[in-house]
Amino acid sequence: MKARHLAGAPQATGRPRRPGLTLLLLASTIVSFLAASSAPTPLYALYAARWGFSPLATTIVFGAYALAVLASLLTFGKLSDHVGRRPVLLTALVVEAVAMVQFAAAGGLGTLLGARIVQGVATGALLAAAGAAMLDVDRRRGALANSSAPGAGTAAGALISALAVQYLPEPTHLIYLILLGVFAAQAVGVWGMAETAPPRPGALRSLVPDLRLPRAVRSEVAIAAPVLFAVWALAGFYGSLGPALASIVLHSSSVVYGGLSLFILAGVASASALALNRATARSVLYLGIAALTTGIAITLAAASTHSVAGFFAGTAIAGVGFGSGFQGSIRLVVPAVGEQDRAGVLSVLYVVVYLGLGVPAVIGGVLVTEVNGLLATAREYGTAVVVLAALALAGLLVHRPPRPPPARQPAAYSTGRRRRS
Repeated sequence: MKARHLAGAPQATGRPRRPGLTLLLLASTIVSFLAASSAPTPLYALYAARWGFSPLATTIVFGAYALAVLASLLTFGKLSDHVGRRPVLLTALVVEAVAMVQFAAAGGLGTLLGARIVQGVATGALLAAAGAAMLDVDRRRGALANSSAPGAGTAAGALISALAVQYLPEPTHLIYLILLGVFAAQAVGVWGMAETAPPRPGALRSLVPDLRLPRAVRSEVAIAAPVLFAVWALAGFYGSLGPALASIVLHSSSVVYGGLSLFILAGVASASALALNRATARSVLYLGIAALTTGIAITLAAASTHSVAGFFAGTAIAGVGFGSGFQGSIRLVVPAVGEQDRAGVLSVLYVVVYLGLGVPAVIGGVLVTEVNGLLATAREYGTAVVVLAALALAGLLVHRPPRPPPARQPAAYSTGRRRRS
């Protein structure tokens, strides 16, 4: 039996013997994948200077990654519900390692674009499988990890990459080689992890894109979708055009400031998700919408007046909105999801996330390059996010949770009344 295990035979399914360590490992894969996705952000200025491409090309590279994630989610999002979590996780880690090698060897816009597409395919497959596996291990802590890990990863990748560009040699190679080592270590951990979901028939059929949702979660997803789109549209702006906006506001070309803006947004988002984990999902969503709207207004006003303090303060407040909106949306949907539908439902939520992350960022890049410049585009982009937040608020107000039925009176009490009458 030991020889079969070392040869890679699937382990018995069920709750892991050390659920805390398993949850930490799974969350770390999401953190590292999202860190890898934001690592190129501070490097775009270097790439543009070396290869001579425009802000529009930057947003196309960014958008290609998001579209690749979408295609992967639609194709592989439900696969781990049928073949188990471990095979999908291991495959995604191998494909992500290939993307890191491509990034490290990139010599032009074409190879950079190819690396982003490969990275997007790996990320989409992993997000659904790792997120579902965390819910398998512990539904409450898994939901919290699902809502906080993406922000932590996005923040870490942006800042670490920016510091590497500023202070370390060969930043366009070094950061990816470090991440390659991280993915190799995580693959070893996943190899030894107990499977959390038993295989079941229908794996090939699950590869056909299908966004149908279980009836039990449809109303919750309808409320969560505009919130998810809005908060990740803001993250997409900071990930693609945020460094350029920061350089205008701060009158500095330092890549650290470009990475710092995304780090503040995503870092505060992750911290707020942890801090608010005991509040009700709907109250967290209300807070998220209010903070998102306020933060965007302050950030845009600061950008127009070149106020450094206002820019970072507005970004931090918007980060509260980002974290609260994302966490509240996940926690609103997850409790109603059955065990066999976890990866599928999470893949639908991440489809909305990556539509919000990619499509508006590409539109913003076109507007910056072809129409009205960075500051005007930032105002229009921020206004669009606020409108989406207002739609989310309307959804929350319209779709109120049903009131519990009034408590029935004890039978003895009712009988007594009838006797007296």
